[in-house]
Amino acid sequence: MRRSFHLQKSCCSACGFPSAERGNNWSLKAIRRKTTGTGRMRYLRNVPRRFKTGFREGTQAVPKKAGAGASS
Repeated sequence: MRRSFHLQKSCCSACGFPSAERGNNWSLKAIRRKTTGTGRMRYLRNVPRRFKTGFREGTQAVPKKAGAGASS
């Protein structure tokens, strides 16, 4: 048994056993600081709203027929 295998954690610090691959997150805090959303996001801020309509632009809404919904 290698020394890098932690008995109490049942996990190897060298290879990550028993998981498939060892994670490599030594720069996780740096990624969190610089990631998308920490700045202005001038373009990306509007993408979800535009996605809802399928990125349609410059079209006019079809006028509703007068009195069609008020009939009883």
